[in-house]
Amino acid sequence: MNRPAMPEPGLEAPLTAFLETLARHASPATVDAYRRDLARFRAFAEDAGLASWSALDAGMVRRFLGQERSRGLAPRSLARRRAALSRFAEALRRDGVLAHNPVALTASPRQPQHLPRPVDVDQLAHFLDTPHDESPLARRDQAMLELLYSSGLRLAELAALDLTDLESARVRVVGKGGKPRQVPVGRRAAMALAAWLEVRGQWAAGGEPALFVSRRGARLGHRAIQLRLATLARERGLAEHLHPHRLRHSFASHLLESSQDLRAVQELLGHAHLSTTQVYTRLDWQHLATSYDAAHPRARRRPPSDEGLP
Repeated sequence: MNRPAMPEPGLEAPLTAFLETLARHASPATVDAYRRDLARFRAFAEDAGLASWSALDAGMVRRFLGQERSRGLAPRSLARRRAALSRFAEALRRDGVLAHNPVALTASPRQPQHLPRPVDVDQLAHFLDTPHDESPLARRDQAMLELLYSSGLRLAELAALDLTDLESARVRVVGKGGKPRQVPVGRRAAMALAAWLEVRGQWAAGGEPALFVSRRGARLGHRAIQLRLATLARERGLAEHLHPHRLRHSFASHLLESSQDLRAVQELLGHAHLSTTQVYTRLDWQHLATSYDAAHPRARRRPPSDEGLP
């Protein structure tokens, strides 16, 4: 006797399961953004008569993205909509709901090219070398600063670090898409981490695995890290806003200027595609072009002269 086929789950349960899994390693901001993006798509799919995610196809994705574009959604937001859909569809493919990821068959929205602006290397060195009072707060903040710049970590990667992720000269992180990687820890960062670990026990609650904790003893949150960096920039006289991604940009740009090894920088940053890293080659070209214009005798612009004219 044949058993009746199990009914396919509706649209809600797979979405909820995906977001719960995502929340284990992605930042709260990413989870919130993906929740909004996928809720928007779910409403569109239900209006289109989709009863199960197994029937999702590239045509529906294209129609949804086209509708969002016609509503005036900015290219960056449109790209995030597509990224959320692609990540969800990939999870459905791994679970056997879909045979392939239909979002991969759609084109990515064209993005305006905004080059990252790193902090000047001398200004950043002066900022990092500013003496502090050796308090637990100062030691923790210095360790975070040095590690962000030394290893090019994302904010979410830094906040998620546990004590067990540290090794003698490297740190293990889980990047976007749950991709693990190992990145080196520079000498100055290692010294700052050692100084923080000497006093971490004064704050950390018993059994707390987090590397960076607050005075309350729990893992330091994303917003708290951002606020500490902004405060330190003001207190130490850095004449520009500082946030974790600026230090990541500075890490990549300064390393590429010195090494010219794009592939190595790609691996260290955890970029899935080389094209993502290539934005730093354009930044480096601007730096080289400026140096060329300033130094080469045949490149310097001179005002036109009337001398020698008939």
